[in-house]
Amino acid sequence: MLFSRFPRVHLADLPTPLQHLHRFGASVDHPQLYIKRDDFMSLGMGGNKLRHLEFWMGAALEQGADLVVACGRPESNQCRLTAAAAAKLGLDCILVHNTEPPGFLQGNILLSHLFGAQSIYLGETDEETRQQEAVALVERLKAEGRKPYLIGDVALGCLGYVNAAIELHQQALARDIALRQVVIVGAMGATAAGFLFGTALLGHPFHVHVISVEYSREVLWSILERNFNAIGSLLGIRPNVTLEEVATIHMDYLGPGYALPTPEAIQATRDLAQTEGILLESVYTSKTVWGLRDLVARGIISRQAAACVIHTGGGPALFGQAQLYQPKK
Repeated sequence: MLFSRFPRVHLADLPTPLQHLHRFGASVDHPQLYIKRDDFMSLGMGGNKLRHLEFWMGAALEQGADLVVACGRPESNQCRLTAAAAAKLGLDCILVHNTEPPGFLQGNILLSHLFGAQSIYLGETDEETRQQEAVALVERLKAEGRKPYLIGDVALGCLGYVNAAIELHQQALARDIALRQVVIVGAMGATAAGFLFGTALLGHPFHVHVISVEYSREVLWSILERNFNAIGSLLGIRPNVTLEEVATIHMDYLGPGYALPTPEAIQATRDLAQTEGILLESVYTSKTVWGLRDLVARGIISRQAAACVIHTGGGPALFGQAQLYQPKK
């Protein structure tokens, strides 16, 4: 088996549902739109990071860890789900945030607290400094006799989405869906790179549209390429299909920048909620669904073939974005 030599723990409810977007599809005149519900997992309110964490936590347990350390901003989905996974597995959890302490806990940071995680706030600093502080923390913990595991081996985490691509392909085949286009978010790159590698391994059954929500085209491509190659090295496999063949990056939906909402993305959240009862949030998934809609409208995604958007979760963050969705007076 492809992943059999990598320790893995069961955290995600797999396979996640592949659902037909009947009413949303009708609203954009596309009868074959689907959504892959990676928000549809029970642990910690779900999301894409659980696929990564199955491998990270597997490695942590194999190494005898009694504590995990993860980095991110307080609203980080990865931090929330690391805290949830640690609670389930009986491990302590420390989260390192590069912000000031919040005055009020809500959304993901509230959930991380409820899951029992300890949060360390470094103040406003960059990601490189945050990572250095986390590494230093791990060394201090080792000196104290603890057995910490630092979450974030990117290539290892990517395996979760190599598997997701294979899973989606198998679901489509089982239901006789001729899936030709997939839309996925592109941020730090582990989710998209894993999915792209899996797609390449399958021989390119569908083309993958990566919606940038954080970086420039050049930076995101560099991240995807680096991670794609790292997965190949980890698995000892080189697909016959190249990254260039399977992926297209789209920059039109980033708006003014990372975590900065756009009117179109806000409207996409409203529309999917009101046509399908499915919730998005403003940083990742709303821009991804806006991208899907616009790519259909522009004919880049054909209305004649099935297309699927990957819902990567993040729902708890929506409650910290309430000001964006207040009724108009």
